[in-house]
Amino acid sequence: MSSSNMMRQPSAFLPVAMSLVALAMVMAHVAIFGAVREADEGAAAHIFQLLLIAQVPIIAFFAIKWLPRTPRQAVWILALQFAAALVALAPVFLLDL
Repeated sequence: MSSSNMMRQPSAFLPVAMSLVALAMVMAHVAIFGAVREADEGAAAHIFQLLLIAQVPIIAFFAIKWLPRTPRQAVWILALQFAAALVALAPVFLLDL
Protein backbone atom coordinates (compact mmCIF):
# COMPACT_ATOMS: atom_id res chain seq x y z
CA MET A 1 0.00 0.00 0.00
CA SER A 2 1.36 3.39 -0.94
CA SER A 3 1.58 6.30 1.48
CA SER A 4 -1.15 8.21 -0.35
CA ASN A 5 -3.52 5.25 -0.10
CA MET A 6 -2.62 4.73 3.54
CA MET A 7 -3.25 8.42 4.24
CA ARG A 8 -6.91 7.80 3.31
CA GLN A 9 -7.29 5.64 6.41
CA PRO A 10 -9.06 7.51 9.24
CA SER A 11 -6.37 6.57 11.74
CA ALA A 12 -3.83 8.25 9.44
CA PHE A 13 -5.54 11.53 8.56
CA LEU A 14 -7.57 12.20 11.72
CA PRO A 15 -4.59 13.14 13.92
CA VAL A 16 -3.30 15.52 11.25
CA ALA A 17 -6.75 17.07 10.86
CA MET A 18 -7.11 17.40 14.64
CA SER A 19 -3.74 19.17 14.82
CA LEU A 20 -4.77 21.57 12.07
CA VAL A 21 -8.03 22.35 13.88
CA ALA A 22 -6.09 22.96 17.10
CA LEU A 23 -3.70 25.27 15.25
CA ALA A 24 -6.60 27.16 13.68
CA MET A 25 -8.17 27.60 17.11
CA VAL A 26 -4.96 29.06 18.53
CA MET A 27 -4.53 31.39 15.58
CA ALA A 28 -8.17 32.53 15.77
CA HIS A 29 -7.89 33.12 19.51
CA VAL A 30 -4.70 35.15 19.06
CA ALA A 31 -6.27 37.12 16.20
CA ILE A 32 -9.38 37.96 18.22
CA PHE A 33 -8.01 38.42 21.75
CA GLY A 34 -4.29 38.94 21.19
CA ALA A 35 -1.41 36.96 22.64
CA VAL A 36 -2.13 37.69 26.28
CA ARG A 37 -1.87 35.20 29.09
CA GLU A 38 -5.20 34.81 30.86
CA ALA A 39 -5.65 33.98 34.53
CA ASP A 40 -8.34 31.41 33.78
CA GLU A 41 -8.19 29.08 30.80
CA GLY A 42 -11.20 29.40 28.58
CA ALA A 43 -13.11 26.90 26.49
CA ALA A 44 -10.70 27.30 23.57
CA ALA A 45 -7.78 26.16 25.71
CA HIS A 46 -9.67 23.12 26.95
CA ILE A 47 -10.77 22.13 23.45
CA PHE A 48 -7.17 22.56 22.25
CA GLN A 49 -5.96 20.24 25.01
CA LEU A 50 -8.66 17.67 24.27
CA LEU A 51 -7.84 17.70 20.56
CA LEU A 52 -4.17 16.99 21.23
CA ILE A 53 -4.77 14.32 23.88
CA ALA A 54 -7.42 12.56 21.77
CA GLN A 55 -4.79 12.02 19.07
CA VAL A 56 -2.74 9.69 21.25
CA PRO A 57 -5.00 6.60 21.08
CA ILE A 58 -5.65 7.16 17.36
CA ILE A 59 -1.92 7.35 16.62
CA ALA A 60 -1.29 4.29 18.81
CA PHE A 61 -3.95 2.36 16.89
CA PHE A 62 -2.40 3.42 13.59
CA ALA A 63 1.07 2.35 14.73
CA ILE A 64 -0.14 -1.02 16.02
CA LYS A 65 -2.10 -1.74 12.85
CA TRP A 66 0.20 -0.44 10.12
CA LEU A 67 3.80 -0.63 11.37
CA PRO A 68 3.96 -4.43 11.12
CA ARG A 69 2.28 -4.46 7.68
CA THR A 70 4.05 -1.61 5.87
CA PRO A 71 6.75 -0.14 8.10
CA ARG A 72 8.30 2.30 5.62
CA GLN A 73 5.04 4.04 4.72
CA ALA A 74 3.76 3.93 8.31
CA VAL A 75 6.89 5.64 9.64
CA TRP A 76 6.44 8.51 7.17
CA ILE A 77 2.83 8.99 8.21
CA LEU A 78 3.75 8.78 11.91
CA ALA A 79 6.38 11.46 11.29
CA LEU A 80 3.74 13.61 9.57
CA GLN A 81 1.37 13.15 12.53
CA PHE A 82 4.14 14.07 14.97
CA ALA A 83 5.13 17.13 12.92
CA ALA A 84 1.52 18.30 12.74
CA ALA A 85 1.22 18.06 16.52
CA LEU A 86 4.44 20.05 16.95
CA VAL A 87 3.18 22.73 14.56
CA ALA A 88 -0.02 23.01 16.60
CA LEU A 89 1.96 23.30 19.84
CA ALA A 90 4.53 25.78 18.54
CA PRO A 91 2.43 28.97 18.84
CA VAL A 92 1.48 28.08 22.39
CA PHE A 93 5.10 27.81 23.43
CA LEU A 94 6.45 30.64 21.26
CA LEU A 95 3.78 33.11 22.37
CA ASP A 96 3.82 31.80 25.97
CA LEU A 97 0.07 31.25 26.04
